[in-house]
Amino acid sequence: MIKRNLLVIGLAVMLSACGFQLRGTGATELSVKEMDVSARNAYGPTVLQLREVLERSGVNVHAGAPYRLVLTNEQERERSATYNSGNRTAEYELTTKLDYSILGLNNLELMSDKLEVRKVYVRDGSNITGSEQEAKRAREEMRRDLVNAMVVRLQMLSPPQLDELQRKADERAQAEAAALEAARRQQAETPQQSPLEVPGN
Repeated sequence: MIKRNLLVIGLAVMLSACGFQLRGTGATELSVKEMDVSARNAYGPTVLQLREVLERSGVNVHAGAPYRLVLTNEQERERSATYNSGNRTAEYELTTKLDYSILGLNNLELMSDKLEVRKVYVRDGSNITGSEQEAKRAREEMRRDLVNAMVVRLQMLSPPQLDELQRKADERAQAEAAALEAARRQQAETPQQSPLEVPGN
């Protein structure tokens, strides 16, 4: 028990040293003050909750911001974790994976990554309604954890870092455009050979 308490205290100290504040103790400050946030499901609970948390953290979330956070894919999996004596599932493990990208000027991708959260809940075969409520509560907690983890990732970014990523993305785009143009010119300058005519016997 003492070791567990020390571990929790140690994690709290580490997170506070990074500037992260635990849920319910205040807003998290981000150095990026403008960002658009979008998702495939524009009105999904994850993107709506993330917008709300970012706005509370002092970020101006609006279309036309210099950076855009795109939640590209959110997937949930459920699997049996343990079984009871009757070989009926007693615990389920929920896993949610969120893929995201940050876009800059000209919709160039600056970076992409993913987040993953897991939670186990108990399903009682004799109490279906209670089990469904437990699963719903687990999903809501996972979504909060996912949003908090996303905010921590964003907190680690600074405008100079994003500017550097934008510069590298611009260079990649220019190199790709130059390579395409060179290939087009080469194709245009290559003489088109006429089909070979085979003389009749």
